[in-house]
Formats: sequence, C-alpha cells, structure tokens
Amino acid sequence: MSVNIKYGASTWLWTSPFQTSSVEELFSKISALGFDAVEIAVEDPSLVDVETVRLALQKYKLKAVVCGAFSASRDLTSEDPDVRQNCLKYIETCLDLCVSWGVSIFAGPMYSAVGKARMVPPEQREKEWQLAVFNLQIAAEMAESRGVRLAIEPLNRFESDLVNTAEDVLRLVKDINHPSAGILLDGFHMAIEERNIETAIKLAGDQLLHLQVSENYRGSPGTGQTPWAAYKAGLEAINYQGIVSIESFTPANQDLAAAVCIWRPFADSQDDFAREGLEFLKSHFNK
Repeated sequence: MSVNIKYGASTWLWTSPFQTSSVEELFSKISALGFDAVEIAVEDPSLVDVETVRLALQKYKLKAVVCGAFSASRDLTSEDPDVRQNCLKYIETCLDLCVSWGVSIFAGPMYSAVGKARMVPPEQREKEWQLAVFNLQIAAEMAESRGVRLAIEPLNRFESDLVNTAEDVLRLVKDINHPSAGILLDGFHMAIEERNIETAIKLAGDQLLHLQVSENYRGSPGTGQTPWAAYKAGLEAINYQGIVSIESFTPANQDLAAAVCIWRPFADSQDDFAREGLEFLKSHFNK
C-alpha cells in the first residue's frame, strides 16, 4: 500500500539565509529535481521580496511550507517580555508571508529558542511551559485569522529542554487547545528521542501537519539507519496526506554548519543529496 504524499525540499539544503537573489536558481532546481514542494526557511524576512517568491512558486508549480528560525531573540519562554513580543512579531510576519504565498502551514520549534537546553528546577520548567502555551495561543489566533496552521516541532534534548518527543508536543498542542495548533515531526530528532517511530507518528495522528526527514546522521534518506518501514506503516495508519520534506543543511555556510554541528559534507553535492534522497523516498513510499 502506497501513501498519498507530496515531496518537498528545504532551502537549507542549499543556502542560508534564504533571500531574494537565490529564489530563481533554487526553485528552478527543486522543480527540475522532481520535488512537488519547497520548504522555505525564513531566517530574516527583510531579505525576502514577497512578490518574487510568489511568482517563482507559480512559475515552477511548487507548493510551499514556511519554516521559522528561532534564536535567543525569538523566545516565547524568555523572562524578558520584549523578547517574547519580538518572537510574536516575527511569527506574525511569517504568517503574513504565508498568506501572500498561498501557504497553509507555518512550521518550526516556535515555543522556545533553539539551543535552550539546561537543567532547571521543575517550577522553572512549568513556568516556561505555561509561557509557551499562553504565547502560542496568541500565535494560533493570529494564524487562524489568516487561514494558516502552526506545525509545532519537537527538538532533541541537545537543542531543547522543553519539547523533545511526540508525546511532549501532543501535550503542548492539547494545552494550547486551538484548532490552528498542530504538529511537525522531524525524523532526525525522532531518531534520538523516540523509542518507536511508528508509534510516535500514530500518536501525533491527525494533528500531524508536516513531516521532515533525513537520515539519523542528517544525511540523504536511504543512506543510514533510519527504520523507513516504520515511517510508512505510521503514515499509512493515520492516512497522512501532507508533505514529506527533506531537511538537512549545507556545510558551505560556516555559520549555519556550526549552528547545526555539520562538520563535513554528506554527499558529493547538495544536488546529489536531494536527488538521491527523493529517488529513495519515492521508491519506498510509492510502492
């Protein structure tokens, strides 16, 4: 039994930060490689011309997902209200980009800053959890008014101390208690945190809005230890109809490579990475 999914590629495979000058080359490449969709990683909205992206999506017949980047200055659990407000403003800007580009999903670990991983007392953890819930309720209202849904992503323990597993993010979504709040699962993080991939996908169920994949070592799908049969079984069980997007990062950008701890290339070229990964995913899921 095959699954009815679309295949996407993250702009982070080739470039960082995403900006107007790279749109034509990237989108034409992603389309030519055979992808149905592009996951647009918006690190700095000021670098992106809205109309250029809209026209390129139309020209190359690509669906899109917008993915956010959450640094220490964009942290909904910060003790500093200005930092929390800055994050909400960034989310709102990204949601407006979604509207302009006809995108229905804004994705990412938007509850906290990436890399915020500490041992803190339970009382502090609960305080930050409640801050995440409160502020994501605001974000969900902003999303609903624009016809967009939030796909909230758990991160592994080395990148977050708040939301690590499908169980964690499902609890967060339930606490937010808003129809615009859903789930993104990322295979790299699941390889570290989940006991069973199929079970994690089934747990997310109809709240799963988006799925990112790579190998356990962030390499191209099909080249590592990932239990792909478990992915297929899980997606079939929940009748997943969304996008499966290859997400990894280019080692060519030193700042990005350092942030995600990629010290070597994982393929002869990033084009090969994407091409071979897509071929594997189609051969696995489409049979």
